[in-house]
This record gives sequence, structure tokens and C-alpha cells, in this order.
Amino acid sequence: MQYWWAKGAALFGAAVLGGLVAVLVGQAFAGDSTTTVIREVQASSTEPASFPSSGGKKISDIYDSAKHGVVQVTSTSVVSNGLFGAQEQQAQGSGFVIDKDGHVVTNYHVVQGAKKVQVSFSDNEQMDATIVGTDPSTDIAVLKIQGVQARSLTPLTLGDSSAVKVGDAVVAIGNPFGLERTVTAGIVSALQRQIQAPNGFQIDEAIQTDAAINHGNSGGPLLNANGAVIGVNAQIESESGGNVGIGFAIPINTVKDVAGQLIKDGKVEHAYLGIKMVPITSDLADNFRVPVDKGVLIERVVPGSPAAKAGLRGGTTQVVLAGTTYWLGGDVITQVDGQAVETTDQLASVVIEKQPGDSLDLEVHRGQETLNVTVKLGRQPSTPVG
Repeated sequence: MQYWWAKGAALFGAAVLGGLVAVLVGQAFAGDSTTTVIREVQASSTEPASFPSSGGKKISDIYDSAKHGVVQVTSTSVVSNGLFGAQEQQAQGSGFVIDKDGHVVTNYHVVQGAKKVQVSFSDNEQMDATIVGTDPSTDIAVLKIQGVQARSLTPLTLGDSSAVKVGDAVVAIGNPFGLERTVTAGIVSALQRQIQAPNGFQIDEAIQTDAAINHGNSGGPLLNANGAVIGVNAQIESESGGNVGIGFAIPINTVKDVAGQLIKDGKVEHAYLGIKMVPITSDLADNFRVPVDKGVLIERVVPGSPAAKAGLRGGTTQVVLAGTTYWLGGDVITQVDGQAVETTDQLASVVIEKQPGDSLDLEVHRGQETLNVTVKLGRQPSTPVG
């Protein structure tokens, strides 16, 4: 992701994805100079007032239960500004309380480079917070509120993102453009999306939603019809940088694992295989001499990676099919830990569940040979290699 500050404008990072722009939905203000943008928004007559079809609560009830646990996060950093030297700048986003100890989850990109962090509650009380730990690979950060009384905190209920289905009703609460505790509603538009983390790695299994998400929603909760958090709002995809009904949330099961490690150790270590891969499609199998018609094709093996040390091989021949470039001739993985693999998401999901040092047992097809390869997974580097 590329980040930039624009004076009096929103802070966001952009990456071209299929002609659109994926935007990290933080908001920033440079020094004391701010610009208020007023937009006329036409209210939708079809916006649901409740979720009766899913047996859920009224949107107003979900909001009333959750609003006291949703906070506005303001981070202050020092940046160099050419001839004017170092200047303070602020970024605003959202977050939510996860326990009575005062821990708050937000996005890494909201507090990236911050020297000071404050959180504001629904009663406008503002309190200092420290950064417990951050994980750029999942765009998650955990804060600790200073001097807060446990009885005054309202932790949100954390749900199970593995139970989420396309079409499920959802509610997003956050601080778009600094408008505190704004609620929007929609549905889960798709699952198993990949979005790019701030350090260049991919975040797997992201939840796509059409609930309106804008700059400043970063780090806020995406809740299901029962009021449980199923994701952390992180990005939008847009040509203009504004909401067009395509938002992405990091799944709460990933967040729970990452937040737990950050609270315990202050850091997160991700298992690392070190391959670039694509799924075998019927067109690929029909048009080229691919050894099997289902599986994951290794296009590239990162030098020095666990995959390289285990002897896995990448492609050697470049071909173009329907406008897409592939590298053929590499190994094809058809099973991982005894389970059939047909998509890159399936393989990535298995690796995500592992820890550095764990082993991965692969069934690999190399030409006419079928091999069993054991890979000892390593630690993910700070940025992608190659």
C-alpha cells in the first residue's frame, strides 16, 4: 500500500485493483489546517430498520448496545515537511473495546508511526492510550486505555467469522469523516476476499460488505444481526475514494488470534511458506500440459524460503492465456496435510493456522511423478521478498 498525507484532506493508501482503487479508510488532518467536506447524501428508502428475516435485532438496538464500546482513535505523529522541518499531524479512525482491562482493537494504519494516541468515548471523554502491539501483516493494532475504570467500559461481543454467510445482514459503526459513532447497515456481499496489508502481504478471508464505509471507519466493528462483531472495517474499493458499496473487513477470528498474541507478547509471528501460486483452471489444464487438472500451481519459489529449502520448484516457461500470464513447469500441490487442495485460499488458510517451525505435508506432482514433500515453515519477513 502507498500512503500519503494531504493537507486538510483524508489520509488513505491506494492500490489499483482491476481499475478500481483499494483505500485504507483512515482520516487525517495536517496541523491545525482542516477542511470540512459537506456532502449531500440521499437517504435510501430500502435501508432496513431491523433484520427480521435473520431473526436479528433492530438496528437501533444493536447501535444502543454497541455505541458505548466504539471509540474514536486519534493518533499524533511527527513528519518531515521539507523546508518547514518536522510538524505534528493527526490521523483519525475508529476502534472498539474488547475487554474490561481497557484493550481496544483498531487498524495498524490508523496508529502507524504515532507518538501519541488518544481515544474518545460516546460521552466525549478523551483518554490517553498506549500501543500494546501492532501487526502490519493483518493491519491490526491493540491499544490500552490509561487510567480507565473497568466498570465504565463496554466490551463488544466477539462473534465467529467462520459462520458468516453471503447475504447475512450487517451493521458498521465508526467515525467516518470524524462524525462520531455513525451507523450504517447492509449485507455481506462476498467472502474469502484478499486485500493488501500495509506491508504488502495479502490478508486472506476478508469479508466484503455493502454497508457504507468511508474514511475514518478504519478499525471500527462490523457486527452481525445479533450485535456480535464479525470483522474490523479496514478498506474500501473505489474509483473516487468515496463509498461505492464495496468495503472490506478483516475477519474477527483472525483478529482474535492476532489480538491475543499482541496482548500476550506484544508481537505476532506468522508462518511462512514462500511461494507464488495460482489455481489450476480447466482452461489451463486443457490448453497446456499440466500434470493434473486440479490443484495449485507453483509459479515462483522465493530463494532461501522454507519452500526452497524443501526442494519445491517454480515455473520455467511463460505463457499467456486469455490475457493472463502464467509460469508453467513448476510443481503442482494437490494435497496439504492429507486434505485436497484446489484453490490458493485453501492452501493459504492452512498456512495461516500454523506457527513458525510447524511442518506442512504436501502431495506434489512434478511432471509424471507424485512426491510427498514436508516443509518446515519459517517466519514471515517484514515485507514480501522479490
